Amino acid sequence: MTNGSVRVSVFGKTDLGRTRDHNEDTFLVADLSTGNASLQPEVRNHEIGPRGSLFMVADGMGGAAAGELASAMAADHIYQHMANTWAKEKTSSPEQFAFRMKEAVELANEQLYTYAREHPEVRGMGTTVTAAGVFGSDLYLAQIGDSRAYLVRGHQAIQLTKDQSLMQRLVDAGELTEDEAEQSERRNIILQALGPDPRVKVDLTYQSIRRGDTLILCSDGLSGLVRRDEFAELAGKYPDPQALCAALIDLANERGGPDNITVVTARFDGQALPEPEGSRGVGYRNYQPPESPPPDTTTESPLPHSKPDSTLSLDRLRNLGLIAILLGVLMLLLAVWR
Repeated sequence: MTNGSVRVSVFGKTDLGRTRDHNEDTFLVADLSTGNASLQPEVRNHEIGPRGSLFMVADGMGGAAAGELASAMAADHIYQHMANTWAKEKTSSPEQFAFRMKEAVELANEQLYTYAREHPEVRGMGTTVTAAGVFGSDLYLAQIGDSRAYLVRGHQAIQLTKDQSLMQRLVDAGELTEDEAEQSERRNIILQALGPDPRVKVDLTYQSIRRGDTLILCSDGLSGLVRRDEFAELAGKYPDPQALCAALIDLANERGGPDNITVVTARFDGQALPEPEGSRGVGYRNYQPPESPPPDTTTESPLPHSKPDSTLSLDRLRNLGLIAILLGVLMLLLAVWR
């Protein structure tokens, strides 16, 4: 290991689950400095180079081929933009890296939206995406939907992303506890996805990495069945990322595996990383790049979409007033149910 380096050991795995007949999830692992997106040995264990690394999980929706296509297209477009635009710029900075990640997700949404309009057989297709970019000793996360990112530091797992979901909105409003939201039959209703709408609002966050940290990206087929403390427990038990991915998926399947299960795990080390000092400062931290996005990629407020197994179908709502009314009605119903 060279002085001042950051190294990562990473692996990704996707599983059909126990009840689905096809897999709509996609993951991606890439070293942006070498342009290698794979699970080859040189990517599974590599030094973070001058252009950083990119890890991603996408959970497609829309049924059959539409969901599979949406998640695969999203991962490919985001990676290609980072590989062909960011990686070839003459200068680099953390701010520009974060900006390019946000831009990549916005452009991927435009591509999916345009493709669906030109191909009626996949109209309405969409996908969540949680993209993690590592630049130096910092981690940047671009989020759409309810796939998640966790950071395990020491014996504690902390959620870094915030679900763009109806239940999260109610939790933020103080109408539900996190436990009540996790048990709700409406927990799969998401407020944003890549594809169904012409524009999206990317939730961009960041986190400083410490030596020994483990990053876990996963679809809700895993986070909906495995508790936060279990992420930390298994990360401590299985230091090898490949073994950790397998253990997490096995646990979700043991609990029924009602959905596709996808996970990427990455463990960080290196002399450039400081030793951890507890979990203080770890969590959801919004990041706003200093540069404004171009006029054709400005973002709007999110509109609601429903996953296939949701009990409500909200993907056709286009009016923010209707969203406000719906939230009000649900709040009143929840108050009555209590």
